[in-house]
Amino acid sequence: MVPGTTVLVTGATGFTGVILTRKLVEAGCKVRAVARYSSDLTPLHGLDIQWVRGDIFDENVIVDAMVGQEYVFHIAAAYRDPSCTFEDYRDVHLKSTQMIAGEASRSSCFKRLIHVSTVGVHGHIARPPADETYPFDPGDDYQKTKLEAEQWLTKFAVARNLPYTIIRPAAIYGPGDRRLLKVFKMAMKPYFFLLGQGKCLYHLVHVDDLTNAMLVAATHPVALNEVFIIGDLEPVTIDGMARIVAKHFNRKIKIIRLPIAPFFLVGDICELICRPLGLQPPIYRRRVAFYSKDRAFDVGKMQNILGFFPRHSNREGLQETADWYMEQGWLKS
Repeated sequence: MVPGTTVLVTGATGFTGVILTRKLVEAGCKVRAVARYSSDLTPLHGLDIQWVRGDIFDENVIVDAMVGQEYVFHIAAAYRDPSCTFEDYRDVHLKSTQMIAGEASRSSCFKRLIHVSTVGVHGHIARPPADETYPFDPGDDYQKTKLEAEQWLTKFAVARNLPYTIIRPAAIYGPGDRRLLKVFKMAMKPYFFLLGQGKCLYHLVHVDDLTNAMLVAATHPVALNEVFIIGDLEPVTIDGMARIVAKHFNRKIKIIRLPIAPFFLVGDICELICRPLGLQPPIYRRRVAFYSKDRAFDVGKMQNILGFFPRHSNREGLQETADWYMEQGWLKS
């Protein structure tokens, strides 16, 4: 994007949003960002950003934020907050998309909406790897409402001639995020426990690669009105991740597999007790199911159509993230 381009970022204070917003500011774009009043703006302190405060599904907020925008990176998400209801997910994922798309369709200067979804819309991949045409099978409210927003946007865009690109990221990771911290901590111990006998394929995308791919997709002609799965060139197994981390710190680990059925029962009990109280269960069905499902994707469209290739391999990215965790004092040497 050329300097002076007007860009709106939703979810700018999240992990991916912070990285993308910094890159846009560094490129000389005129960046506007939507953030809730409770959001922490510290990671973006001192940058030339025009903030619009309020909920992403507030019509007045969106109307103000969309004035004069050429591009929108719609990253905002309600990421599996135990206090979220289905309607909360729907407000953040679907309602906000409808409002943004509606305002964009009435703007003469608008160029493209980059809508960030998730590979989770495909659910468990029974026949890996899956590409962008693989059947949908969302497994929770987060994934269901992400899919609902995608499908609504696609129909609306055709009817109103709205330029868009849908990005489905694999599992986002990298320095600055703690999503994989538990796996890394387990990899530092002599024994690494896995549930069940599945392959546990997992597809990662480094946040630096993801945000670069989003920037390419925003202006590339071939990305117009297309959907792209963005991820590393290859998936990795969960025990493969553990071995990479352990080897990086010169640790020896032994993989121990446990029966998965009892953990499903414990997870259901924990959810039954914790959910009504708005508490995060220490173990829950979806976390247990993580070990029984494969999430491997074909990123050929990303390479062959978008012409994008990640800079970070699984090994390099995991080692970089491990070093960052160590610097924060979250891993014991």
